[in-house]
Amino acid sequence: MTDLTNIHTPVLLDDCVRLVVPALDHPGAVVVDCTLGLAGHATAFLKAAPQARLIGIDRDEEALGMATLRMKEEGLEDRFIPVHAAFDEFDDVLEELGLRRVDAAFMDLGLSSLQIDETDRGFSYSHDAPLDMRMDTSQGFDAAQILAEYPQDELVRIFREYGQERFAKPIARAIVRQREKEPLKTSRQLDELVDRIVPKSHRAKGNPAKRVFQALRIEVNGELDKLGRTLPQIANRLAPGGRLVVESYHSLEDRTVKTFMAQGLNVDAPVDLPVVPADAQPFFKELTRGALKADQAEIEHNPRSAPVRLRGVELTREIPERWRIRFAQDSKEDPVHTPDRHAAFARDLRHDRNKRSQGTRNQGNPGERRR
Repeated sequence: MTDLTNIHTPVLLDDCVRLVVPALDHPGAVVVDCTLGLAGHATAFLKAAPQARLIGIDRDEEALGMATLRMKEEGLEDRFIPVHAAFDEFDDVLEELGLRRVDAAFMDLGLSSLQIDETDRGFSYSHDAPLDMRMDTSQGFDAAQILAEYPQDELVRIFREYGQERFAKPIARAIVRQREKEPLKTSRQLDELVDRIVPKSHRAKGNPAKRVFQALRIEVNGELDKLGRTLPQIANRLAPGGRLVVESYHSLEDRTVKTFMAQGLNVDAPVDLPVVPADAQPFFKELTRGALKADQAEIEHNPRSAPVRLRGVELTREIPERWRIRFAQDSKEDPVHTPDRHAAFARDLRHDRNKRSQGTRNQGNPGERRR
């Protein structure tokens, strides 16, 4: 169990507070922390905004319970509503609470201190643990099942796309060879396999398995799909003057956030139009001038802050109706969910094994085939 008195200070905490809190300076203000974790950001927001209430969403029940305890210890529980959900259920959460608009929404897309520091769910290659990696432990499948059942070409795609791993193909090939004997079940087994495959002369700084672990975590939890569905839900729920602030730790996450925000930061009209209609003017105002990054002092104090990219926008006016419709469609788009993909891959793998098994039986007595 993580000690609540010894929790790491969240990355860029002062900057996050500075970006979020100005939207909360009025009675009845509501902020949603979509990635509550252990409530490091959330407690800072409530302390800096005494008129605000905070809805804390997290899919990790253990983290949610510990965050709730922390709020009570800080004397903030009267202004705090914990919700067990994934952040792409943003609309549903607000509907159940009877809220139409919010004044700010915050997302910290990194792993929480609980998930990093606890050793029993296999998020880290630093500790030997079952290959789980589920943020929501009620979810039906985990990292071990993906390694045991996904086709080789799909493992290659995951490692390349989500981990930017240059040795994705030989790593995936080794995993498939290994599972024919015995599937990988622990973080140490995966760490050792990657260590055997990645040439020492081509290794970046740090553990060579870190990209594979990152890619698996993103796949297990469907993080990029969920992020792409959540951002438009938040935009459609922001009150004018409301703010959206996001911390990303992965280039694909940051690209998703940047691309989404750009839709409201740019003029929505042809470049050669002599007069830009008011309705085509931007509806977001950039708060960060690109992405804020941790300085060297923070990186030295907390190495986990090195990859962070912090972006924020303010909604300057009502979102035009055509954009509201588009955002509503984007939030409902249903890419192939990881659970469905996993089930399909498992069926394919069983089918391939059955074919190979049947072929072996047919080859066992050539004379019978001639008869």
